[in-house]
Amino acid sequence: MLAVFDPTVAKCPEGLRSPPVAGGAVAAGGAGALMKGFAGAHADAVTVSLGPAGALAYSAANQSPLVPRLFGAVNDIFCLFQGHIENIASLKQHYGLSKTATEVTILIEAYRTLRDRGPLPASQVVRDLSGKFAFILYDTLSKSTFVAADADGSIPFFWGVDSENHLVFSDNVDLLKASCGNSFAPFPKGCFYTTSGGLQSFEHPLNELKPVPRVDSQGQMCGSNYKVDSKAKKDSGIPRVGSAADWSNHF
Repeated sequence: MLAVFDPTVAKCPEGLRSPPVAGGAVAAGGAGALMKGFAGAHADAVTVSLGPAGALAYSAANQSPLVPRLFGAVNDIFCLFQGHIENIASLKQHYGLSKTATEVTILIEAYRTLRDRGPLPASQVVRDLSGKFAFILYDTLSKSTFVAADADGSIPFFWGVDSENHLVFSDNVDLLKASCGNSFAPFPKGCFYTTSGGLQSFEHPLNELKPVPRVDSQGQMCGSNYKVDSKAKKDSGIPRVGSAADWSNHF
């Protein structure tokens, strides 16, 4: 699977960028070029243009029957999924879906519930998924991305930034190397990325993430790995003041 997003809908974390390697060959950037290359390499490829926002591509070729790839769309929400959700029965019941619902259907409904009603934080929605998975979701109405990988990093899943500042996601590391040079890294396990919130940990939602520099086998700097910073807590937005303070402006 492959997704290419314009920086207006998916801003690249600075830690993912690395100085280009001298003499390194990088394919021409842009969603169009990547989609064309993907379609040329996979006879069964399905590609979806998202207009100025980017593009998505999917192929079932050479997939594992234990962690298959799925693709679906409902009401202008597109979803690419690879893996298997173990608690799928309880999630179907929770979201009021039919017995024929797939992982893609569940993820789209979970996202719609999060977007329209927001009963739970995004971190809890992803944490409620039990199994091996990586997914890429795009909402054409709100022009928003939602990307995540399970807590164990069970599915090979990578992200990077190309020469035109597009954020690229794929389960094919060779594709990332060709399109992003050394500005790529494994997508952080136990994390999710959204247009509005950037990269966050769903296992430790109150902690910040810090980039850890990565060096390849040739000694070249690559895109950073992101790790949970156990010492850095996010600002809750609630002032730590005495009980006599006026809190009315914070609600």
